[in-house]
Amino acid sequence: MSKENIIVAELQTDGTLVQVLPDGSTRPLEDKTDWARLRAMTDEEVTAAAMADPDARPMAPEQLRTARRVPRTKTLRRALHLTQEEFAERYRIPIATLRDWEQGRYEPDQPARAYLAVIAHDPEGVRRALHTQPA
Repeated sequence: MSKENIIVAELQTDGTLVQVLPDGSTRPLEDKTDWARLRAMTDEEVTAAAMADPDARPMAPEQLRTARRVPRTKTLRRALHLTQEEFAERYRIPIATLRDWEQGRYEPDQPARAYLAVIAHDPEGVRRALHTQPA
């Protein structure tokens, strides 16, 4: 796949979907969804429309059970546009631990999940708190 065909998108905190341009700036992505038409459809009509679209068919329960899951840690790191090394260093997580989480060898324990939730909520605040030197 050519990189020319890849669009990098980001969901803003206000729910707006934007395209991230090569220079780091963003622009809103056009929403082509006819929301009024969709809201007027019954659940059965929505399901029928989804089943008729070969690119958007809902997954069967067996497909859902066997689908490869992307660890939330990896999703968070990618959303912050950081490499594994940068994320591990910035948030003081051992690189081997981060790799284990991302590759699904281990799941973060409860305190680690809480820490990751705080990072997701305020990544810059956590970075500043960790890199502030005591007086």
